[in-house]
Amino acid sequence: MSRRWIQNPNRCADEYLDGIEDFIEFARRHNPGATRIRCPCRRCNNTLFETIENVGFHLVRNGMIETYSIWNLHGEQVDHASSSNAPRVDNVEPIVDPNDQVMGIIQDAFPFASTNINQEGEDDVPTPIDSAEFEQYEKLLKNANQELYPGCESFSVLTAIVELMHGKIKYRMSNLCFDYFLGVFKRMLPTDNCLPKDHKHAQKVLHGLGLGYEKIHACKNNCMLFYKEHETLDTCPICNESRFKMTSQNRMTKIPQKVMRYLPLKPRLQRLYMSTHTATDMRWHKEKRVDDDVMRHPADGEAWKEFDRTFPEFAADPRNVRLGLATDGFNPYNLPPWKCMKKEYMMMTVLITEDPGRSIDVYLRPLVDELKDLWTNGVRTYDKSTGRMFTLRAAVMWTVNDFPAYAMVSGWSTKGYMACPVCKEDVTSGWHAGKVCYLGHRRWLPWDHEWREKDKEFDGNTERRLRPREWCGDEILEQLNRLDFAPFRKTVSRTRPSTHLNWTHKPMFFELPYWSKLKLRHNLDVIHVEKNVFDTLVGTILDIEGKTKDTIKARLDLERMGIRRGLWMNRDSDKARRDLAFFSMKPNDKKEFLKFVSSVKFPDGYASNIARCVNVDGGKFTGLKSHDCHVFMQRLLPVGIRHLLPGRCGEANHVVIQIFFPTDGKNIAKDRHVSVAP
Repeated sequence: MSRRWIQNPNRCADEYLDGIEDFIEFARRHNPGATRIRCPCRRCNNTLFETIENVGFHLVRNGMIETYSIWNLHGEQVDHASSSNAPRVDNVEPIVDPNDQVMGIIQDAFPFASTNINQEGEDDVPTPIDSAEFEQYEKLLKNANQELYPGCESFSVLTAIVELMHGKIKYRMSNLCFDYFLGVFKRMLPTDNCLPKDHKHAQKVLHGLGLGYEKIHACKNNCMLFYKEHETLDTCPICNESRFKMTSQNRMTKIPQKVMRYLPLKPRLQRLYMSTHTATDMRWHKEKRVDDDVMRHPADGEAWKEFDRTFPEFAADPRNVRLGLATDGFNPYNLPPWKCMKKEYMMMTVLITEDPGRSIDVYLRPLVDELKDLWTNGVRTYDKSTGRMFTLRAAVMWTVNDFPAYAMVSGWSTKGYMACPVCKEDVTSGWHAGKVCYLGHRRWLPWDHEWREKDKEFDGNTERRLRPREWCGDEILEQLNRLDFAPFRKTVSRTRPSTHLNWTHKPMFFELPYWSKLKLRHNLDVIHVEKNVFDTLVGTILDIEGKTKDTIKARLDLERMGIRRGLWMNRDSDKARRDLAFFSMKPNDKKEFLKFVSSVKFPDGYASNIARCVNVDGGKFTGLKSHDCHVFMQRLLPVGIRHLLPGRCGEANHVVIQIFFPTDGKNIAKDRHVSVAP
């Protein structure tokens, strides 16, 4: 039977799922009566024992070890020569030797030092390797060929260090713990072994495989970076603060007031194409994506297609990288959907020690300079899949943030009466129940929608207005160019003129030649929005003090607006009380609901143990993660409240969930209003 399915990266494919069933059947047949077997998923790595059912879940979630093609740990005989009954395995790659894998890593990191590249034509001429890189290559090659100790054929020095460092990261060992075990291993081995004595020395051996970072000093007040033309200055030219801390005169080295770490983007993008595992996947969006009007990948969206129409030269080469910028790093969206959001493909570029607020543009200066160069000139890159050089270009398609971070990167404040970055000055807002509230959501509905005519169910008025106008990037840039903003400083506090609306600064991303042409520049992270909706919805249904939105101020505000008479305060003589609303649970119903939630069990990997987060006696939830909130709202809440609240509440809850979080791909493309754009 063929086992090519093990190499299939799409773990939802029928071929892969059928292969898992074949493996489970094989394991049952060769391990009769066994309740637990070794789990061959990439995380357990055949070292942990799980129930057969859990092994199936692990293989779908984590994938099978790609080199585990002969199932010898599950009963398969390795020697097939003398056995006519042994299963025949077709087109299965042999198990790769660790030393060969390490040599492959070196060849990926230094392709020009060990590979003869075809030099026919100008595009195929490789960039010459400099002397420093070649010295690093020779050191790594020496350690890759050197035995760990005399007579050791299984491990070279470099292979041993790579294996140990991989285990350190996989099992989250601290440096002190790693140093202890490294010392123990060194004492166990023969005295003339070459194993490093601690983590610091192991890192030095692997230095050539890393990508490094730059330390850039910053002004104490976030005015500027001591970067490029300001690199030699000792004081900030804006606020005159010293670059360095005051220390004793005997100290030889100066300590900077503030330091940012910048991790250059170009070598990290080049590494994607120098690896045999990712070079082909970087063209997936063009060569293998199915275009059937279903939203599965950012390339299916209108913003991506509009970018291709606006910049056809960039779109002509599928190897050019489309990036998404988040406050926790970059994501290359060229990759397939099952890879592009994995943490191993997230690239950290800027590390800042504190929240910079609107001064984040100061720290983004090196990144924007590099992005401008990647758009205009590109960088010469070796494509391992074709064996040729090409000019790699890159563009930031959009940013993905929560709402507070949106204000920092977009320049539009998300506080006050004009906090909506879409409606801008045309926003419908007002002071309700001690807070600024934003109304007028029905303006976005179709003109003939029945909710436009309903007044009592909303704010007491019918909605006849059209949706707010959509501002294009060129109009926003023209508006920003007319405004005068205060310089970036931590101590500057200036009242914003009315002409500025809610603009706090001109975003540095507008320096990118293509930024004003993008159809969609900023996105809200839906998982943050969903958690906020969950906290509000569940807090109100369970009437949790401090979390419910059904407060005394809210009741008085409804009375002031003259709507929802059934929710007004109940006044008896000289006292007023807030009765329990029809959409909130009674104490006994609340306990029944919480007991139901605590009794639910999910498959391994589907959600965390939500039962641990339920406090039945306290009548609340604690410690729920964002994904747990998603599962709770989609799967548990509609079922749990169906028989505890009036029928219309169960129906209304279902409608709210569907409006905010449609599950169908086509609905996501049409209805999800979590992407906002200036």
